[in-house]
Amino acid sequence: MLDRNLHDRNPRPSSSEPAPRGPQLVVAPPPRPSRHSALALWHLLSLDAPTVAALWTFFIARCSHIALPWTASAAMFTAVWMIYAADRLLDARQLDTTPHTPTDLADIDLASIDIEERHRFHHRHRARFLAGMAAASLALVLLLPHLQPRALLLYTLLAALLGTWMLLIHARPPHRDGTRRLPKELAVGIFFPAACFIPTVARAPSLQPQLLPIAAIFAGVCTLNCLFLYTWEHPHEPLARRHAHWTTLWSIRHLPQLSVALLALCITLAALDRFATAPALACALSTALLLALHRLRTRIRPVHLRAAADLVLLSPLLFLLHR
Repeated sequence: MLDRNLHDRNPRPSSSEPAPRGPQLVVAPPPRPSRHSALALWHLLSLDAPTVAALWTFFIARCSHIALPWTASAAMFTAVWMIYAADRLLDARQLDTTPHTPTDLADIDLASIDIEERHRFHHRHRARFLAGMAAASLALVLLLPHLQPRALLLYTLLAALLGTWMLLIHARPPHRDGTRRLPKELAVGIFFPAACFIPTVARAPSLQPQLLPIAAIFAGVCTLNCLFLYTWEHPHEPLARRHAHWTTLWSIRHLPQLSVALLALCITLAALDRFATAPALACALSTALLLALHRLRTRIRPVHLRAAADLVLLSPLLFLLHR
């Protein structure tokens, strides 16, 4: 049908008519989507954060001499994947209202669009992600009965708080000046470590005082991870930065100092507390690698840089393999 319409609109010249001269408009075929590397796909498929969460859940329990069943890490991986996929799909809603034609794009301020490759990827494959989330929901329903009742209760409370936080971030409009009411980086720094420590705390409540400083420095590493990412994704966009929460703006202005301070805290804790040595050194290594990535950020592709920021949080693998 398309070929027929093209022929009707542009009939071939007869043999008696001279062939048209001058430059001809040639419509090039649409470019094929580029193939992503394994590291990029690990990030684009929202597998990075679930991997980090499952690993740290197992690592904290191992350092506390607690044997977790595989269902605990599997439930953690599944739940975190659903949360991160849902969050990126919600962020990608901006693409539904963003003009895509060159004329329209010239009339808008691209700096005000907080969209990255992960959001575009989720938007392109939205139906597949929704199907995957439905399947993950069924898998999580099967895994939850195998969790310890106390851990299940703590997860329920944490999920209620996280759901409220995400609702406030995505549903409520920003301030009149465009700033966010709540910083998303703070949510990651609070909820992500809490979820990783719940299985261990539920099985050994007496370890809470010893686990508290470890949870605090791990929360600092997770928050730094988000702050570095925000800085890398908005290097020369004053408008996008102006829309961030004031705590985010203050933190990105002092990222090197905050990183060095956290690194010093990790090393001090590792030296003073034998129980916290391995987790503190893992946090120190992740912090140092984040600083190294910050120095090399202009030499790495954005999607690989984003994935590498989560890859450096897999530092517990070195300690687990050493044992």
